[in-house]
Amino acid sequence: MGDKQLGPDDEFRAFIVGAWPWLLRTAYLLTGDQHAAEDLAQSAAERTCAAWSKVRRADDPHSYVRRIMINQHARRWRRQAPEVLVESVPDTAGREDGYARSDQRRVLMTALATLPPRQRQAVVLRHWEDLTDSQAAAAMGCSTGAVRSHAAKGIARLRHTAGLKELTDMTHVGGAV
Repeated sequence: MGDKQLGPDDEFRAFIVGAWPWLLRTAYLLTGDQHAAEDLAQSAAERTCAAWSKVRRADDPHSYVRRIMINQHARRWRRQAPEVLVESVPDTAGREDGYARSDQRRVLMTALATLPPRQRQAVVLRHWEDLTDSQAAAAMGCSTGAVRSHAAKGIARLRHTAGLKELTDMTHVGGAV
């Protein structure tokens, strides 16, 4: 009764099941909308399945899938009408994420939704996914300088967001956030 080798379908299934929470979180951060995030994550999973023979041999399959997701998001954004800004992002109560009910998360998600897509991608990849400039550049398909520029502009814009500025001031004054 030796070790049973997993077939490609089983490997893909195991990979997607393990990566699904990460895919959804990253997709939500990129889109700012729960339904759009689910669509984006599912689309990325479909494309990953189609390219699984290539993805499974990659040094870092998560990077490959992240790149697929960013490309999908960019394509969808280009096809859409201009983004409509909303006053608040719906709360995702009931999700496993412990921050889902916090006001700080809502303020941050609303502020992220105001950023142009490339700035949002750079901020999410650098500061939320904690990727290096090189990794973010590979995921976004641009230079490390472009990542730094987009991230800096995005952070600067976030610093001037009213609710986020108040939240930042509160943490610097000694408030518990």
